[in-house]
Amino acid sequence: MNLRPDLSANTPTTIENANVTVVGGAGHVGVPLVLALAEGGNRVNVNDINKDTLEILKSGRLPYIEYDAADLLTKALAEKRLVFTHAPEQISKGGPVIVTIGTPVDEFLNPVRRVVQACIDSLLPHLADGQLLVLRSTVFPGTTDWLHSYIEGKGRKLKIAFCPERVVQGYGIKELREMPQIVSGTTPEAEQDAAALFKSIAPEIVTLTPTEAEFAKLFNNAYRYIEFAATNEFYLIARSAGLDYQRILNAMKHNYPRARNIPRPGFAAGPCLVKDTMQLAAYARNQFGLGHAAMLINEGLVLHVIDDLQRRFPLDTMSVGLLGMAFKAEVDDTRASLSYKFKNALTSQARTVLTTDPYVNTDPDLQPLGDVIAKSDLMILCTPHACYKDADFKGKPVVDVWGFLHGANVIR
Repeated sequence: MNLRPDLSANTPTTIENANVTVVGGAGHVGVPLVLALAEGGNRVNVNDINKDTLEILKSGRLPYIEYDAADLLTKALAEKRLVFTHAPEQISKGGPVIVTIGTPVDEFLNPVRRVVQACIDSLLPHLADGQLLVLRSTVFPGTTDWLHSYIEGKGRKLKIAFCPERVVQGYGIKELREMPQIVSGTTPEAEQDAAALFKSIAPEIVTLTPTEAEFAKLFNNAYRYIEFAATNEFYLIARSAGLDYQRILNAMKHNYPRARNIPRPGFAAGPCLVKDTMQLAAYARNQFGLGHAAMLINEGLVLHVIDDLQRRFPLDTMSVGLLGMAFKAEVDDTRASLSYKFKNALTSQARTVLTTDPYVNTDPDLQPLGDVIAKSDLMILCTPHACYKDADFKGKPVVDVWGFLHGANVIR
């Protein structure tokens, strides 16, 4: 499988000479993958329905925080390794097509496979028989094999693979370079071609069957989510005893290797951890006890904190400032952020709720940090951005579940 055609770097990339297409290539999963593929010598068709985001990339800017990506984008544009398209009929016919659209979860916590099906249906008339089609984002177990049968049922012959993305938000470039890539295919040919594709960007290839690969992705994220739930439960128990859990955790981990991986407590959120735990719960016919318990603990932590504050402060007379609205530190992504659950729950309890975040630029309600500190009677650290570490909170109380801040005014 020839993934790197002999094209000079200054030849403009076109739909015809792009040797790999990334559908959803301007999204959070797509951007680091596109740039890693370009760095690996490929010519990439960045296919995405979001025209505004494509224009941002085309101008040499990143649509969201992705560390180590700016220089790669500049280089890829200078070497004319990227072509930007926005419709299914504009995918390239001569190489692999990677789809970064996964299985969402509905309001009943059930997976919605029709989203993947609708995407594939739109692409299918423009795919050539023998072409490699790679699913990249989380899918419900069995989806890859189902897709193989679905496409065969339409009289088409494609090579179907599932090669899960497992990188940390914002650090995709670094982790794609360093971490093994799990590869699976519904046929030996599909697996072989998928392995050849990802060898251009990954240091190691690990092969599984499609269903094994689907579970590997879900198990990784659910396990991490359960780890957060365990430490959050410990935090709540210590808090009920009137103790500082951070002191206990520091002592537990000090020169004790079996405890080194216990995470600190905090608001476990984002677009993957809880969603993938829900996918496993749905697959297990709601018999995934650990997963359900983790969801109750992690999602309920916000409400526990508010209940505790109600016992200690007259919230209805106070302005409360929320520090950090992104779902994790040092990124600008607010998807599934528990900060917004905090905001919604506090709105009916506090006199005023104020919000700030140094990275998020999609929320018109955000205010500068200095203004939030000045106007607030009480603050809550929702996202432990580094800039809050040395902030002057003017002696006002700050609730810090994370154990991130220090000072007499910090409430743990």
